[in-house]
Amino acid sequence: MAEKLLEVKNLKSVYKTRFNEKITAVDDVSFDLEDGKCLGIAGESGCGKSTLAMSVMGYYYPPLFYESGIVNISGIDITKIPYNQLRKEILGKEIAYIPQAAMNALNPTQRIINLIEDVMEEHISGITKKEIRKIAEDRFETLNLPKDVLQRYPIELSGGMKQRTVIAISTILNPKILIADEPTSALDVTSQKIVIKLLKDLIKRGFIKAMVFITHELPLLYNIADDIMVMYAGEIVESGEAEEVIFDPIHPYSNGLMNSIIVPEKGIKGKKLTVIPGAPPNLKYKLEGCRFFDRCLFAKDECKISEINMKYVNNRSYRCVLQVDELKEMYEDGKKPATT
Repeated sequence: MAEKLLEVKNLKSVYKTRFNEKITAVDDVSFDLEDGKCLGIAGESGCGKSTLAMSVMGYYYPPLFYESGIVNISGIDITKIPYNQLRKEILGKEIAYIPQAAMNALNPTQRIINLIEDVMEEHISGITKKEIRKIAEDRFETLNLPKDVLQRYPIELSGGMKQRTVIAISTILNPKILIADEPTSALDVTSQKIVIKLLKDLIKRGFIKAMVFITHELPLLYNIADDIMVMYAGEIVESGEAEEVIFDPIHPYSNGLMNSIIVPEKGIKGKKLTVIPGAPPNLKYKLEGCRFFDRCLFAKDECKISEINMKYVNNRSYRCVLQVDELKEMYEDGKKPATT
């Protein structure tokens, strides 16, 4: 059995407004990540993906606050340790984070080598600049990045090269887990392929052991993820093996996501585009029943008032009052949102 590197149980994170209102952006989320696996997290903007990533990293800076739950990283519950210990012993070594809009994450006044020196000197006591340079040159060469990038400023790099440099810096300490938050956004198709190949190579070469890949493009995960979780309004609405979730989605929201994106994959190419009507709910208010109720074509009265728990079918789970057979029959009957 593969080693469990990350274990998240019933995690809840909230944003607090200046009026002391609570916005529950991550609501009772649970999942595991095993050695050698890539977990994909998909959902539209505002569903809680990035907040979940920051919560797993322990990045609780106001207005984001920890509410409840457990985050075990290599057997250590990071919600119960001081931030100084988290920063020194866990972040960078056990788990690393590629932030959203990573191309803007590099300090424009520092050369790339200086940024790497800051990271390594913070975590490795007594390491010399010569040793750091050797490690950096070897890593950049392994990842097909020219050594001279180390002497450049971020402004001298292209978008794709910036993204790969951020990935190289984030993984320079060989963390067991890497969380990549939309690492291919704002990149052209060619650069996206390069970044995805680079991330897969990191696991293959043993620089990292497992990865969480976050995106709003569900089909993109077919090329990298082993398993997928679909998030909506702070909750997990479906999870399962990547191929099953992409090619045979159960939850109406997952189905809507797949039918709203043009992709060339076999079995999906040629389908008519559809739209998901409406907009996500305001998480400032207490939500009863299914959070997708107002946008779902298959909603029943009970969906609005009932507590919607996860249903488990074989190795998959989904959050809906309807049974799998009912949903699939509706999809086959063509009861879908209006085509664009």
